[in-house]
Amino acid sequence: MKYFVTGAAGFIGSNYVRHVLATTDHHVTVFDALTYAGNMSTMKDMSDDARFSFVQGNICDPAAVESAMKGHDVVVHFAAESHVDRSIAGSDFILTNCFGTNVVVDTARRLDVQRVLHIGTDEVYGSVEVGSSLETDPLEPRSPYSASKAGSDLIALSYYSTHKTPVLVTRCTNNFGPYQYPEKAIPLFVTNLMDGGKIPLYGDGLNERDWLFVDDHCTGIQLVLEQGTLGEIYNIGAGNETSNRVLVDKILDVMGKDESSVQYVEDRKGHDRRYSVNIDKITKLGWKRKRSLDEALLETVKWYQDNRWWWEPLKKAK
Repeated sequence: MKYFVTGAAGFIGSNYVRHVLATTDHHVTVFDALTYAGNMSTMKDMSDDARFSFVQGNICDPAAVESAMKGHDVVVHFAAESHVDRSIAGSDFILTNCFGTNVVVDTARRLDVQRVLHIGTDEVYGSVEVGSSLETDPLEPRSPYSASKAGSDLIALSYYSTHKTPVLVTRCTNNFGPYQYPEKAIPLFVTNLMDGGKIPLYGDGLNERDWLFVDDHCTGIQLVLEQGTLGEIYNIGAGNETSNRVLVDKILDVMGKDESSVQYVEDRKGHDRRYSVNIDKITKLGWKRKRSLDEALLETVKWYQDNRWWWEPLKKAK
């Protein structure tokens, strides 16, 4: 089969393409605008694979999307503006995340693509004080980023309701792992410590997140794509709910640092206190995580230590 994967010059998308090339016989076309968070170096190790091809283009350009998508069987849509702090500062997330998603799904409809998987986030549920969010829970996004992602989910699903376009949606918890842009929490913390800097910790450090290793996320994506029910949403989480303070302590321990390497900073505006998703639905498909948080953190820290060539230029360019 031929896969059309948007935004795969970025973190999760590139890891997903690696997963597809390593575990299937499918061909993959990456479609990416190469914004600050997507770059050719992220795909360097895949470029020699005969089943891999790359097209530079913007999902907000209908003609470019249609030209590149023609002849493909499956669409996996990662492309999105995804950094909360940038959305708060005023970046135009609505154009990419909502209009761009509409372009991708409408094009897939017109081209009769067999399956369209839209990648979402657990942040659309808003702050969850107790319990875990079900796929059927109301959406209560609290940042411009999460609001734009909630909108993109609804746009994608509307095509199934209206046109029976074969759409599925996944909502994942916080991902981490290799090739994550160094503005995100874990690579920022790790690379700061590698350079003798400090970990910036928001507020009191007690905000809780469920940390999902990107390889485990990729297996969940593929499972939903192959076995999920059309028109449905699937949460993907690792059950690794951890406060930011505990996460920082784990990283300090792995890297042989102490409390002097932590700097508390002013809390983010509208900072959600806790996210947690119920994963019964994807578990019934047979999915489960393969790595514990501690195992995945060790692997991730080592990757950044071994691959300064990749992240250092990105950090200097910020």
